[in-house]
This record gives sequence, structure tokens and C-alpha cells, in this order.
Amino acid sequence: MPWTHRTFWIGPLIIGGILAALVTLVSGTRLRHIYNARLAESPRERLFLASLGFFTAVLVVRGITIAIRNNFGPFHDVSMGGRHIHHLVWGILLLLLSGYGWLLEVGTGTPGSLRWLGRLMSMTYGVAAALTLDEFALWLNLRDVYWEREGRESFEAMALFGGILAIGLFGHPFFHGIFRSTTAGKTD
Repeated sequence: MPWTHRTFWIGPLIIGGILAALVTLVSGTRLRHIYNARLAESPRERLFLASLGFFTAVLVVRGITIAIRNNFGPFHDVSMGGRHIHHLVWGILLLLLSGYGWLLEVGTGTPGSLRWLGRLMSMTYGVAAALTLDEFALWLNLRDVYWEREGRESFEAMALFGGILAIGLFGHPFFHGIFRSTTAGKTD
């Protein structure tokens, strides 16, 4: 079983450790007041946390895959019964988990939902998207092209998704203004 081997947990622990350190940094300093004033309990907060999870996971996963390719450190491919398990699989499982959580309205701001769980779900979604899109070329070509020319498609997919997250996060006031100006004075 791969999950019983200690090196299986290195990637998730690194990603979780970085995200936990960032959360601790914000919650334990003056940044907490700025965060709560600008982001707390809003769609922008969820976009911000998903972006944080996404970009953290992209950096960690790409770093680990480069280390595996160059036989550096304790990193190795995960296999079950002789079959290589791509990190896309873990991304899909996390996407299913976070989607199911949102269906149950876990941490969505509805009465009875837990705020911290909503934040965790948002970061989980970002991490899952990174794990899945990092191997976009695999699911597009239906073969392992990670280190081949076609592997560039994964970078393009990650850049596109990262851009969409950034537009949603930083462009909200602009798009809100456009919406308000186009609907001003209209009656149903």
C-alpha cells in the first residue's frame, strides 16, 4: 500500500505545511484585521484561498516531479500493483470531495456552516485543481506526455485556470461596476 510508505506523505505535508504557515502568519499578526476587513466571508475570500492553494500546490508538485525525474531526495513515483498512480488521480478525488462538501453547503456561510471549514474547502479546491491540471496533457492525449512536447498543454491549462482565478479575485470591483452600469435604470 503506497499510503503506508512515509515518502507518499511528503507532498501533501509540504503543501499543507506551507498553507498552515501562511494561515498562522495572517491569523497571528496585524494582517488578520486587514484580512477580515477585505475578504472575510465573501466569494472573494474563497477565490483568494483557492488561488493560494492552487499556486502553492503547483510549485510543490512541479518541484517534486522535477526531483523525481532527477532522482533527487526521497521522492519517487507512487505505484499500486505495478501501476503508476498519477497525481491527477488525487486531484480528481479532492475535487470530488470539495464538490460534495459544497453540495452539503459545508462552510458556505449558510446558518450552521463552519467558517474555518469553508476556508479549508476553498484551499482544498485550489490544491485539487492544481493536481488535476498539472496533468491536463495526460487526460487530453490519453498517454503520459508529462516530459514530452505535448506536456506543455498542462502549463497552458494551469496558466489559463490561474488567470481565471486572478481575474475573479482582482477583477471583482470592475465586473461589479460593469454589471451595475448595464442594469442601472432597467426594470423587470
